[in-house]
Amino acid sequence: MSRQYWSAPLPPFHTADGAAYASSTTLTDVSPTPQILLPAGVLEIGTRLQFWAYGRYSNTGTPTLTLGFYSGTIGQAIGSAAALIVTSALTTVSGVTNRTWQFEGRAQVRAVGTSGSIFGVAEAINITSTATDMAPATAPAAVTVDTTVARYFGVGATWGTSSASNTLTVHELGVALVS
Repeated sequence: MSRQYWSAPLPPFHTADGAAYASSTTLTDVSPTPQILLPAGVLEIGTRLQFWAYGRYSNTGTPTLTLGFYSGTIGQAIGSAAALIVTSALTTVSGVTNRTWQFEGRAQVRAVGTSGSIFGVAEAINITSTATDMAPATAPAAVTVDTTVARYFGVGATWGTSSASNTLTVHELGVALVS
């Protein structure tokens, strides 16, 4: 028997920027709030997820910036969450103010259950002088996730150099379930 499938963005739909992220060299959740949530048991083998985030950054010099899409259980810190797709340390364009960036990715559920897995890639756009960088920089690998529990999705960022002049703001984070 066939099933009906659809594409739907996951709520909530944000109307305000995430908190400005400045100078820290520690992985930080830079997502707008409240968190985007996925109920337990929704993912099935073959389900696809689409991720997108965009915003602006400013800096002095050429610090590196690492961005990633993460998924954790409700209440779990982003540092303990599953890193679904993460860039390498990207060398930013030097001395910019309010430069627009974009981060888009796609992933597929390869297995479900307490040891489920998600496999994906992304593009980081307008962060480096080459304009577009793929993530991960090396061959993608499946990431283990528990699909039997409710999960959140977020964007994490890490500056490679601490400076009060390094700032990043996320204007929008979106996740769509494509099944």
